[in-house]
Amino acid sequence: MTNALLLLSSPRGLQSHSSQIAKKILDDWNASHTNAKVVVRDVAADPLPHVGPEFIAAQALAPERRSPAQRRALETSDELINELAAADLLVLAVPMHNFSLPSSLKAWIDHVVRAGRTFAYSQDGPRGLLTGKKAIVVVARGGIYSEGPAKAFDFQESYLRSILAFIGIADVQVVRVEGVAMGPDAAKNAPKAAHQHAEELVREIA
Repeated sequence: MTNALLLLSSPRGLQSHSSQIAKKILDDWNASHTNAKVVVRDVAADPLPHVGPEFIAAQALAPERRSPAQRRALETSDELINELAAADLLVLAVPMHNFSLPSSLKAWIDHVVRAGRTFAYSQDGPRGLLTGKKAIVVVARGGIYSEGPAKAFDFQESYLRSILAFIGIADVQVVRVEGVAMGPDAAKNAPKAAHQHAEELVREIA
């Protein structure tokens, strides 16, 4: 692997657990890939525009039939898709917001999940086009959602796995930082366990 994309989405920046661990993953990976190109995109600090009518209309038209406004509407999407397509490794830092994702990350997803660019329709249904990539998703949440009674409320990890697989990224590993709001011991132990898991994953893909 030669290129990586780090996608940050926490409004807490590098004070967030997800961002700290995701950045450490990329730093450790980059230590053994010194010639790699690394792109960092923070959609919380630099929010993306939501898709609008011109974006929707442009997707249904051949490039030569798009108006100037429609072409401009796809420029951000093209840039984001090109970044993702060039990456061999995708690392996402994702805090849980209301059992799901930050809206800033959902805006990124809406730009990159695009017919003809990251998936295509076939007789057998939709087919992801971004195959051959690895992804590590760092999810952070105050409670325990990987098991127990709150598992049914986890629309964060399940959605991310599904949407990445939809565009062809099926090799997805998840690092969970959970329970950090469940007392001082949990706040200390959860990040430590997540860091250990992250280090194991990096050794596996090095």
